[in-house]
Amino acid sequence: MTGPRGHPAAPPTVWLDSPRRYGRVSRGLHWLMAALFAWQFAGALLYVTIGDAALTRLVGGSHFTLGFTLFVLVLVRGFWGLANLHRRPAHPGAPGRAVAAGHGLIYLLMVLVPSLALLRQYGSGKPFAPYGIPVMPARETKIEWMMLPADLLHYWLGFTLLIVVLGHAAMAFLHRRLWNETVLTRMT
Repeated sequence: MTGPRGHPAAPPTVWLDSPRRYGRVSRGLHWLMAALFAWQFAGALLYVTIGDAALTRLVGGSHFTLGFTLFVLVLVRGFWGLANLHRRPAHPGAPGRAVAAGHGLIYLLMVLVPSLALLRQYGSGKPFAPYGIPVMPARETKIEWMMLPADLLHYWLGFTLLIVVLGHAAMAFLHRRLWNETVLTRMT
């Protein structure tokens, strides 16, 4: 394959998304975040089912730091997705609108759940330094109104995110089984 003036054409990049499949960056972010969310959900489910135990502390002990990491990754992934939006596989018609709505809900929850936790953390007055990086200094006073939204919603929205993510995964398999569409291979 040659480009202008007979020079060899540059090979298509595997890093960027294309109409046929997602690029390496999108796929890497997707599967890294899937693994980190699985760990987060495992810790939350252990806490709900067996309470405060050694196993729960082992898995859930990274919950705050990992939640912050996921928050940063979802922002990076969102910006990357917007930058690649015109290159990504098309989702036409009513099914495409359903896909867009489902992905929109996932992104909304992936931003909202840790945002509420960060607001609560700040309101608590406790320091927060994921990976030793000081993000929030300690304060002597609490700000109750900052803690209230997360106290009310973080738990429930987190489990809502789990259900939506499980539905997302189920739809990828249903697309293959029922409609013979290879949507999962676009992300693998």
